[in-house]
Amino acid sequence: MKRLLTLSSLLFAMTMNLSCSSDAVVETGNPLLDEWTTEFGIPPFDKIETKHFEPAFEQAMKMHNQEIEAIVANESEPTFENTIVAMDNAGIKLWELNLIFGMLSSSDLDEEMQEIQNRMMPAIEKHYNSIMLNEALFERVKAVYQNRKSLNLDDVQLRLVEKNYNDFVRSGALLEGQAKERLMQINAELAELSIRFGNNLLTENGSFSLLLDASQVADLPEGVRNQAAEAAKAMGKEGYVFTLDKPSMLPFLTYSKNRDLRRELYNGYIMRCNNDNEFDNKQLAEDMARLRVEKANLLGFKSYSHYVTDDQMAGNPEAVYKLLNEIFEPALESAKGELEEMKALFEKDYPGEAFEKSDWWYYAEQVRQKKYQLDEDEIRKYLSLDNVRDGMFYLANRLYGITFRPIVAPRYHKECTIYQVLDEDQSHLGVLYLDPYPRKSKSGGAWCGNFTEQRYVNGERKAPVVGIVCNFTPPVGDTPSLLSFDEAETMFHEFGHALHFLFADVRYRGLTDVEGDFVELPSQIMENWAFEPEIMKEYAVHYRTGDVIPDRLIAKMQNASLFNQGFTTTELAAAALIDMDIHTLETYTDLDINDFEKYNLATRRGLIPEIEPRYRYTYFAHIFNGGYSSGYYFYLWAEVLDKDAFAAFKESSDICDKELARSFRYDLLAQGGQRAGMDMYRTFRGANPDKTAMLKARGLWKEPVEEVVETEVVETAPEALGTSIKADPGKRPMIPVKETKKPTLVNK
Repeated sequence: MKRLLTLSSLLFAMTMNLSCSSDAVVETGNPLLDEWTTEFGIPPFDKIETKHFEPAFEQAMKMHNQEIEAIVANESEPTFENTIVAMDNAGIKLWELNLIFGMLSSSDLDEEMQEIQNRMMPAIEKHYNSIMLNEALFERVKAVYQNRKSLNLDDVQLRLVEKNYNDFVRSGALLEGQAKERLMQINAELAELSIRFGNNLLTENGSFSLLLDASQVADLPEGVRNQAAEAAKAMGKEGYVFTLDKPSMLPFLTYSKNRDLRRELYNGYIMRCNNDNEFDNKQLAEDMARLRVEKANLLGFKSYSHYVTDDQMAGNPEAVYKLLNEIFEPALESAKGELEEMKALFEKDYPGEAFEKSDWWYYAEQVRQKKYQLDEDEIRKYLSLDNVRDGMFYLANRLYGITFRPIVAPRYHKECTIYQVLDEDQSHLGVLYLDPYPRKSKSGGAWCGNFTEQRYVNGERKAPVVGIVCNFTPPVGDTPSLLSFDEAETMFHEFGHALHFLFADVRYRGLTDVEGDFVELPSQIMENWAFEPEIMKEYAVHYRTGDVIPDRLIAKMQNASLFNQGFTTTELAAAALIDMDIHTLETYTDLDINDFEKYNLATRRGLIPEIEPRYRYTYFAHIFNGGYSSGYYFYLWAEVLDKDAFAAFKESSDICDKELARSFRYDLLAQGGQRAGMDMYRTFRGANPDKTAMLKARGLWKEPVEEVVETEVVETAPEALGTSIKADPGKRPMIPVKETKKPTLVNK
């Protein structure tokens, strides 16, 4: 997982269409509502207390309603300025609160904040629904939309009008009577279910731990043992503790020779919220799937996936399935070959026994060391967190000329470090917070978000305050945080999101968002630079000796770059497929979510039992507690773009070509949603994206056996990715039906 979105993050996306009101401030004694006097517009974290959020939310919703009422009450003919711009300038305080609360509730959720989340998020959902279903407001928007061609609008203004109108329609503005009321009920129920799903997952993550003694960890690397000892100490226990956080779990699965303990830890991970207890998420996921089918049908779409993809680059579910199947099938075949290599070693240790899914990491490491003489623990010593951070700052400077200056500012947690970001001309570009280590109050995974977003105030750009939040291997004693290959890659990934936020220069708040399947391009392209030899030699320095990473180790990394790609691609594509499967249901039939998952992966697609999807439904936070429902495919879709875009830099004489970087910044990163994603990409690349580079990067490319004559490209994203928009009934999800259980409504 590279970017985890919470429910609050999803609500932020809704606010983007209505955000950014006047900057009038009510003096209340509440630091969330009072004017901020902190430097660079940083939220006053040193003054904000959890108790401040609920009254601030209530006041901000009242302010927003008053602003909307003023637009509706305007007796003048609806115009771009008095309707569209006025809406764009409404609700700034609520928008700011959503940003701050969403980041804090994901990064440092205490019991009091969780209670506020449970109460306020459904209320905020209802608030925005009421605005999007306000008939008088919609009539004004529709009037501007119908007259848009005669209003002498520029391209950006025209896009804002069309986006506002489409957002209203997609939110149910054309519905009438009971249908509109039912949609509001569905949205409220979905908001409540999503919160419960996320809370259950947070509880299950925090409640599992594996306490071991010295004899049980003797075969682990010193750094892994020290980290586990520190975890035990933090819990007030003697010994060594391993948790379900990946920086704790994966090293144990990779290095522990104790098969029973590996199995126990991994099963704890894949069975989260699937244990028929009070934190079980099966019914919640099924209820959300049912409600999403009903919502899509109310809005005139065949399925929820049709609803989601309709305004994405993909355009329709068929295009998504086409890409996913083209990736999943060869990836699975590659993974089967990887399994055979591992079984050769496994059978020497356990003759006659079956290889299990919890064995994969340990024997993958054995093959890696035998075949490539590559020891991940050796690589970690060159990838201290400070080194990786300096490396990504160096890269950003070389590409874009920007610099990062440590500053002292209010922190929401003591582990945060803060940087002022200076543009090429040394002007203020924004502020970056780094929050790297796991804690019980933090959600799992890694993500990047805003505490404040870029916007224009009185014609001047107001710079954003951005945060990168991760769960990396923490320091132990005098040993710094040493990152794995994957963690370092994740750091560069989230930094790409941060650059996207920092470079944003968008005139209207309603055009901040890009398409979901475009949003991972700015992040994923940064991963390509992370392990380029030329860049690595600038930051990968041994934490003890100070020696630069040697060429022999870089060569080993490159030789092993495709190792285990079958597995990693299969588990990723499998998760994207089950996301699509449950959201392409055209009518809801009572189902057992575990049977549904197993049938669609194992029975229909042949996923081998030694591999689980990256996320199972009961802990698939992206789609049930975040903004990626029917959108987990975004990562693979965007990878086609990022690999093709990076190919442009590889084709240059300089992989940090400043002219290319300038185009990438101003033609893509700065634009927000002012232009369609594919149009922006074509401006940068001069052509449509080619998925060849992505398939080669994952070791899935096969030379074509015959030349294919390409037809003229039309203005649709699926063709641009080399896919075909043809329905494939054989690829629709099948539903194993339960006979006893009836769909249940969740009590509110």
